[in-house]
Amino acid sequence: MGNDLPPGAPPVTSVAEAITRMKHIEAALPAGDGIACFNRMYLEVTQQVDDRISQGFFADPAFMSSFDTSFANVYFAAVDMLVNEPTDVPAAWQPLFDARFKADIYPIQFALAGMNAHINHDLPIALVDTCTRMDTAPDDGTHHADYQKVDVLLDAAEQSVRQSFESSVVLDVDRHAQSVLDLIGNWSINSARDVAWDTALALWQCRNVTTVEDLLMNSVARTVAMASRCLLTSGEAEGGRVQSPGTRLLSLFGFELRWRG
Repeated sequence: MGNDLPPGAPPVTSVAEAITRMKHIEAALPAGDGIACFNRMYLEVTQQVDDRISQGFFADPAFMSSFDTSFANVYFAAVDMLVNEPTDVPAAWQPLFDARFKADIYPIQFALAGMNAHINHDLPIALVDTCTRMDTAPDDGTHHADYQKVDVLLDAAEQSVRQSFESSVVLDVDRHAQSVLDLIGNWSINSARDVAWDTALALWQCRNVTTVEDLLMNSVARTVAMASRCLLTSGEAEGGRVQSPGTRLLSLFGFELRWRG
């Protein structure tokens, strides 16, 4: 259900408008809602990016502003779809939207599952859209260097969320919390962004071949959804430990899970 979310709105045209819309989403949802958990983290990072744009932190502030705006619009489109056409929600966002009300999933799991969907699926779409509109290419000029500068901001935000989680639970007595900590410890936002950049380069190369473009992004969406379902694993039997079907190593989109069977 998405009727607790703000009604759909036209795409935003600036980072400032994106921040305003995120604040509207935050105000409409209870704090424990899975979308709200992601939205808080995303809002914090977007506000920092906006500050850096005005401070001359990026070599090409016009490109970064347009890119950040387009990036936010892909997220807003998914939220609007949940409100207006819930059966057509993008596959990459489906796990988070389906699990958003589950009480046995920690806020950090929701936040990182949202980051997984937004970075690994939405970011390549936004980068290609921005380059097309601005008549440039991902590897032109300072685009990649500016892209990497955002990693510093994201790393700080990710560490803050992890530290907040660690300080809010007693890990030595909460076996589920310890299992979640092990789980999320194997996923990295910056690693995900490295993979997302590569996906964007592939998407850029096939942008005029609709069939190939669709095959690529449908495959990305399914794999991103798989990673999100892993991140959103809830506590089950055996004293609340996260269960798994054996021992394996799963590496996808910045997500390296070492399951202990």
